[in-house]
Amino acid sequence: MLDNNLKYAREDLEMTQEELGYVFGVKKATISNWENGYDIIPLNKLIKFCNLYDYSLDFIVGFTRENKIYPKLDKIDKVKIGKKLKDLRKNLGLTQQEIANECSISRATYCHYELGMNLVSTLTLYTICKNHKISMDSFLRQQKK
Repeated sequence: MLDNNLKYAREDLEMTQEELGYVFGVKKATISNWENGYDIIPLNKLIKFCNLYDYSLDFIVGFTRENKIYPKLDKIDKVKIGKKLKDLRKNLGLTQQEIANECSISRATYCHYELGMNLVSTLTLYTICKNHKISMDSFLRQQKK
């Protein structure tokens, strides 16, 4: 399960759940569900939060206790992220099925991530990064042509 510091960050910013919900275009209940682990914040919204309020992804998802500031992510490109996932998987010497099993998703779903048909889910990226001791910030900020 995602160890999330979203509530800590929101409170540190002195924002209410309603105010943060307004920023994301969601209801207070959705923010509450993200903060309490009943639902997982979508990757695009997580990145938006980190960009707007100068938090690192690694801090928000609980990979580190220190908030290291990284350059903002300009655009979420699901095709480039898919290529990075494929390169990482190959560098790890794993099959799509093995990664899919690690993440408790189907091989077809993982294949769609690699092909850039869908943006990788927050939980899938979190699981891959956690299992292989990779920074989410570093992974998403790697330049891939």
